[in-house]
Amino acid sequence: MAVTALWLVKLRNLFAVVMLTGIYSLFAAALYVVMDAVDVAFTEAAVGAGISTVLMLGTLSLTTEHEKPHKKPPLMALVLVLLTGGILVYGTFDMPRYGDINAPIHQHVGNRYVEKSGDEVGPPNIVTSVLASYRGYDTLGETAVVFTAAVGVLVIIGRSKGSWRPTSEKVRRRRDDEKDETSNAQQPEDTSS
Repeated sequence: MAVTALWLVKLRNLFAVVMLTGIYSLFAAALYVVMDAVDVAFTEAAVGAGISTVLMLGTLSLTTEHEKPHKKPPLMALVLVLLTGGILVYGTFDMPRYGDINAPIHQHVGNRYVEKSGDEVGPPNIVTSVLASYRGYDTLGETAVVFTAAVGVLVIIGRSKGSWRPTSEKVRRRRDDEKDETSNAQQPEDTSS
């Protein structure tokens, strides 16, 4: 995953970035399966590698395939990313160790889910019981967020082609068209025929 992330930073072709982002999400889903978080892995595979990839490809069809070159390296952005990453890593220092039997998650409702979900909810799959019943409102909220994001992207993609482009883009295209017309007019006519 680290190699994929570093490769993502170096790439400038946006189509390759979208494809590599989907691969990164699949690696993350596999990691969640190893950590016994199958529900999170399923969500990562469906949303991160599936829907997000489709939406980003749709966006690329309306924009360019290459990233705009920067005149100066974005040092402020790099500092901000490193600072945010450092804070997030610092936040993990208080987390219990992986598999710790005394972790808070193993002391409260987890045992109840394992022992009584079959009788209280019905489905034999505990993950389904947790998502659909015990955490039903949370799942509904997550679904609403994903649905709202998908509708927003579809509304942006659904605009008529050209109406969303900034004026500078229109001006640049008009200049390119004028240059093409000028160069075609200056070429000598073919007299061989």
